[in-house]
Amino acid sequence: MAEATRTPLVDALGGLLIVDKDGGMTSHDVVSRARKVLRTRKIGHAGTLDPMATGVLVLGVERATKMLGLLTLTTKTYTATIRLGSSTVTDDAEGEVLSTTSAAHVTDAEIASGAAELTGDILQVPATVSAIKVDGERAYARARAGEEVRLAARPVTVSRFDILARRDIDTGTTRFVDLDVAVDCSSGTYIRALARDLGEKLGVGGHLTALRRTRVGPFTLDHARTLTQLSDDPTLNLDIDAAARLAFPHRTITDTEAHSLRDGRWLDPTGIAGVYAALTADGRAIALLEEKGKRAAPVLVVRPRGLLD
Repeated sequence: MAEATRTPLVDALGGLLIVDKDGGMTSHDVVSRARKVLRTRKIGHAGTLDPMATGVLVLGVERATKMLGLLTLTTKTYTATIRLGSSTVTDDAEGEVLSTTSAAHVTDAEIASGAAELTGDILQVPATVSAIKVDGERAYARARAGEEVRLAARPVTVSRFDILARRDIDTGTTRFVDLDVAVDCSSGTYIRALARDLGEKLGVGGHLTALRRTRVGPFTLDHARTLTQLSDDPTLNLDIDAAARLAFPHRTITDTEAHSLRDGRWLDPTGIAGVYAALTADGRAIALLEEKGKRAAPVLVVRPRGLLD
C-alpha cells in the first residue's frame, strides 16, 4: 500500500519527535525515515545537523509542524573533537587535507588562551561548505562546483568553549593533538569554524573530527530516541500539549477564553513577552499567543474548532 494512503500512527494534532541522529545521515534522511515509520508525510525538522554530526534533531509531526517556526532554538550545546596539526578544505574530517604540521609543541596554556579568544561575542567566518546562500545558491554547492567562495564574517556568541581532554597522537610521520571540547553557543555558530580558527591561532591548523549536539533550546538527549528505537516503538516523544508546556511560557485560560481562541479571536494581554502557550486547566494547548498592544492574538491555533471535536 502506498505510504500516502496508509493510516498515520499519530493523531491529527501530532507533536514533536526528538531524534538522536546517527552519523552519516542528512537531516532529510531522518525526516524520510520518520515519515515511513509513522506513516505520514506531515513531518518537518527545525534546523539541521551535518551528516557527520550526531545528536539532537527536533522534528514536528502532523499539526505540530506549524509549531516548528515558533520554537525558540537560539541556544545549543555540543561536544566535539578537534584535531590540531591538520587543516582541511571543509574544516572537518570529510574534506581534503590542505596542510599538516606537528602540533606536539603546543602547550595546554596556549590552547586555553586560544579557546578564550574564541569565547564571548565574536565574528566568525562560516565554513566554505556551509548551507548559507550566496546569490541564491548554497555555499557548499558553489564550492563543490569549483567556485571560490568568500563568506562574510557574522556575529555569533560562544558562551562556553571548554577543553575537556587532550590526547597527543603520534602517527609516525606527524604528531597531532586531539582535543575533546564542550561548546555552548548561539544559533548560527559553526563548531568546525571554531576548530579551524583555534588551529589558526595556534599556528598549526585544525579541523573537526567528531561532533555531537546534546541540546537545542529546551530539548536535550534525555528527550531523544534513535531511529531504531522509534522503529521499535513508533510513538512521539512529546505530544502537542507536552511540547507546548516544555517549549513555551504559558498562561492558564478559562473555558470561555478557550472557545474564543478556537474561533481565532484574541484575549486581553497579561504582560508575557514573546510567543507563549494558552493552556486549559487540564493542560490542553489551545493556541500560541503573542501580545501586541491591547491584544493577545493567536499566532497558531493549536485546536481550531472542528479539529478532533
